Amino acid sequence: MARIAIVTDSTSDIPPELAQRHRIIVVPQVLIWGSETFADGANIHPAEFYARLKTATVMPSTSQATVATFMKIFQELLDQDYQILAILVSDKLSGTINSAMQAKEHLPAGAPIEVVDSQSVSMALGFNVLNVARAVQQGANMSEAIALANQGVAHTGVVLTVDTLEFLYRGGRIGSGSRFMGTALNIKPILEVRDGRVEAVERVRTRGKSLGRVVDLVEAQIGGQTPVHIAALHANSEADARILLDDACGRINVEEKIFSIVGPVVGTHAGPGTVGLAYMAGM
Repeated sequence: MARIAIVTDSTSDIPPELAQRHRIIVVPQVLIWGSETFADGANIHPAEFYARLKTATVMPSTSQATVATFMKIFQELLDQDYQILAILVSDKLSGTINSAMQAKEHLPAGAPIEVVDSQSVSMALGFNVLNVARAVQQGANMSEAIALANQGVAHTGVVLTVDTLEFLYRGGRIGSGSRFMGTALNIKPILEVRDGRVEAVERVRTRGKSLGRVVDLVEAQIGGQTPVHIAALHANSEADARILLDDACGRINVEEKIFSIVGPVVGTHAGPGTVGLAYMAGM
């Protein structure tokens, strides 16, 4: 039976130990900070990133993983006789899928490389990737793995609250109209990834109420689906993420729970203080 390599990108925020355990290859996105360029999660890690961000006078920006990076990773896997399934961040949020497709076009025709748009980001993408990787480890073939990845799009989601929409607006991940949802004093915007885009859902007064609403919305979206996998996400706001995870697990029968720190590239757009819940339900 042909071996299958599961590839994703660093915006998936999969904890490194889980990626290693399930043999997931994580392609680093690019962080640009002044004259410096970093590989997300490779030579800059979340703790370092958020510490530096506190005192930065120049803000970082991001770019998708390059065509050359994908070509190198794909070629190394092909040389080991792997079929490749890349499950990547929404193409409405990043040019990553375009880089992967260009890399595929530069490799020999007929190379066994498939690319799936997760239509999501962070651990919503991460759960889809983990689910497929686990199935492959249990013997799923390529057709089954592709079908599972496409099915996962409708069974994953992420809801989050941010301290400010300024970071998302500045990075072009949310429109100028939605930007003003978070301008009033102590108003906390709640967002979700819907159809591959970040959409503003509502405004809530106070941080505490926003955390409760995040759980409310995730609980409603999950409905009666089982099993449920939940991940708490945070951009340098661990205590609030713990509150979210405890609240969610108190209300929802959770099969798997994960605690994940948002990586530098996602953190650049979401901004410090962001917390949220990602889920996979019904798969």
